Amino acid sequence: MTRTISSWLSLVALGLVFGGCDEKTTNFLYQGEKLQAVDMHLHVGEWSQIPPPAQEELANNFPFPFNLEPGELAEDQLTTAGIVAELDKANLRRGVVLAVYAPHSVGIATNEQAIQQVSEAPDRLYGLASLRVDRWDTDEAAELALLEDALSKPGMIGVKLAHVHMHFRMDDPRFYSIYEVAGRMGKPLYLHTGNSPFVGTLESAPYADPAYLEEAIRTHPQAVFILGHMGFDFINRTLGDLETCLTLAKRYPNVFLEPSALGSNRSDPEGEKMRHVMKRVKEMGLIDRMIYGSDGPQFPGFLEDYAGKARDAMVAASYTTAEADLVMGGNFERVFGVKR
Repeated sequence: MTRTISSWLSLVALGLVFGGCDEKTTNFLYQGEKLQAVDMHLHVGEWSQIPPPAQEELANNFPFPFNLEPGELAEDQLTTAGIVAELDKANLRRGVVLAVYAPHSVGIATNEQAIQQVSEAPDRLYGLASLRVDRWDTDEAAELALLEDALSKPGMIGVKLAHVHMHFRMDDPRFYSIYEVAGRMGKPLYLHTGNSPFVGTLESAPYADPAYLEEAIRTHPQAVFILGHMGFDFINRTLGDLETCLTLAKRYPNVFLEPSALGSNRSDPEGEKMRHVMKRVKEMGLIDRMIYGSDGPQFPGFLEDYAGKARDAMVAASYTTAEADLVMGGNFERVFGVKR
């Protein structure tokens, strides 16, 4: 198929996906009540931009038969139409697509790609921008300027960082200028916490343990820090630094939590980890600090499955409908200052 025909078909698909779906996508059900839910952790990019070892690791997450042609599947899933179709299937009102610059581990998904996808579905998608840090000694000012420019675009509502993938320490003050820019612009920061199974990541504590973020959190009260994955240990598939994340959120009003990937079929086949996380969040009085995300789109049905697991875990922990609404969209709306 030529690129022209493929592009035309993509436009047709976008029209079909976006037409007449507003009512359907507001109907995420919790205890019989309809919630407007948001998934704040969705990836964009191109399969070819992911290093081969990372491609292999991602393919391991795909169940049969999706793992037979992972590249073709991923390309379909990562399109705007593919992402919106998965949001519809999961009855999620909006999603947030993430840029990433990690050439030595998980690859690159550019700000331009995120901006483009947000522009193709502005009523369904928001975006988080990122930046390169691998030439920081010479390019800091230029990279910060590019970040500011990306954050000025419509629908770009925050910053995505992953220290383990991007190879910079959580406590390195040379990079605190990123937090200063985010705080000044009122753009929350999403940060990967915990280790990572991908080849090329840095696994030692200063890159993965959220305790090493405390100085930055304390010295940048104007910046919002969202602790992605809540410190999950993806190598040993344990809850890892969960308690550290909870402690930081309890101690600092600018810290929020996000439970993506820790409840996947691969990490949590019985759902016990997600149930424990939701239970601990409620016990700690931190429901108003939890922002839902999945780490999709991955394979067809992943968003629907993960949202269902989150719902089941909240039911098991006796969340009220109002509390579930905060987790699934209310906290997102308040923290990012945008409509869900």
